[in-house]
Amino acid sequence: MPYTALDFALADGIATLTLNRPAARNALDMTLRAELADVLRELTASTDVRALILTGAGGHFCAGGDLRAMTEARRPAPVSRGRVKAMHRWLRDLVDLEMPVIAAVDGSAYGAGFSLALAADFILATPRARFCAVFGRIGLVPDMGMFHLLPRIVGLARAKELIYSARVLPAPEAQAMGIVYGQHESDALLPAARALAGRFVHASRDALGFAKNILNQAQHLDAHALEDLECHAQAVCMSTDYYQDAARRTLAREPLAFDWERLTPGGDG
Repeated sequence: MPYTALDFALADGIATLTLNRPAARNALDMTLRAELADVLRELTASTDVRALILTGAGGHFCAGGDLRAMTEARRPAPVSRGRVKAMHRWLRDLVDLEMPVIAAVDGSAYGAGFSLALAADFILATPRARFCAVFGRIGLVPDMGMFHLLPRIVGLARAKELIYSARVLPAPEAQAMGIVYGQHESDALLPAARALAGRFVHASRDALGFAKNILNQAQHLDAHALEDLECHAQAVCMSTDYYQDAARRTLAREPLAFDWERLTPGGDG
């Protein structure tokens, strides 16, 4: 279906989702939220897509919530609560999407835009990218999953510092904290994201999906629950054609379809 606030493209098993409200620095108005919810439902149901790239148009990733729209009317608290809960539904689809998700961040990733980037498995950024848990500056608490996502990446003490201070976090410091996976110049950002996504195209969709699902639960389940999930996932993966072919290739000393080292840019893959 056509979208007005985002662009969606699919090529060679890689989906690219571009937030496209550059005049508003890709702020999350109600139209963009609804379209994100729709495309994420489609991606969840898809069996053709192997990886997703999430980026923004116009030199910005996402400025967060649309403050102008948020302040047009002073809503009753239950209404505001419902709007935030609605965001959580499609955000959970993104966090749990059973494929690698790569956020390509240029410019600002502020507030809910920071949360949106954190929902990815990998964040690639330009040197001019800026991250900010800006909520405290306007008397709000973090939303769109930041309370869950940020401490799991940087630790509780560092998350408190970033949220309490609402300071701007430049890309090099974000990389030192483990938020950013790699930095690239603006003109190389999307090619780098596509190259990273392309390395997963020949991986087992089932194995990666199960691994992501279990890792997302690993910090709040005990060892016994994780062992049960592991047993189930492994049994399913061992029943797939992908595993059977990979085992045959290994025994026959043939190259595997998925080999991270061989697929390293500049290698022979």
